[in-house]
Amino acid sequence: MKLYLVPTPIGNLEDITLRAIRVLGEVDAILAEDTRTSGSLLKHLNISKPLYAHHAHNEHAGVAGIVKLIKEGKSLALISDAGTPGISDPGFLLVKACVEQGIEVETLPGATAVIPALVNSGFPIDRFVFEGFLPHKKGRQTRWKAIAEEERTTVLYESPHRLVKALEQMVEFVGADRSIMVARELSKMHEQMVRGTAEEVLAYFTAHPDKVRGEIVIVIAGK
Repeated sequence: MKLYLVPTPIGNLEDITLRAIRVLGEVDAILAEDTRTSGSLLKHLNISKPLYAHHAHNEHAGVAGIVKLIKEGKSLALISDAGTPGISDPGFLLVKACVEQGIEVETLPGATAVIPALVNSGFPIDRFVFEGFLPHKKGRQTRWKAIAEEERTTVLYESPHRLVKALEQMVEFVGADRSIMVARELSKMHEQMVRGTAEEVLAYFTAHPDKVRGEIVIVIAGK
């Protein structure tokens, strides 16, 4: 009985590891953030397993039942839509419950958007801060002001429809001349890195609304 956390590709399906394929083929069932998205991946991998939804809206309610299944002798794998479970995705509550109940948790290394964007930025990466998604409203301005004073490189996620607004806030609270990089569509056909000052990157995406799409990672140089 065990819980496996299995990273899945963030775009390019070739980024699935041999070990991930083996584990997904061996477990009794798979917990997925979106069963439709994960169903397509599993079909591509020729893996047929019971698939159960485990997402932000049912995470609290579902943990006890999942723990019970594992304690009954089942091995389960948790996957998210893309990347490593628990990194700005469901997973933390389940892992915490398993640890508290003495259930073994095994996390496989694999795809995540944070590291490729960070390494590609050209900013110092011996020390860095990962902010995930900033709050939409309450506390957002406070977080921007903290990033403005942060001496380490900062990485955060943003959704496409909030990117321009985020860049406007960055210019206002972090500084127009702060060096940043916006990475989008990592590992996919239209992967793009846009580099410059916050003001320059804002001007680029304002002038090219067709480029404001896909998964977004923002890397901000330290103060």
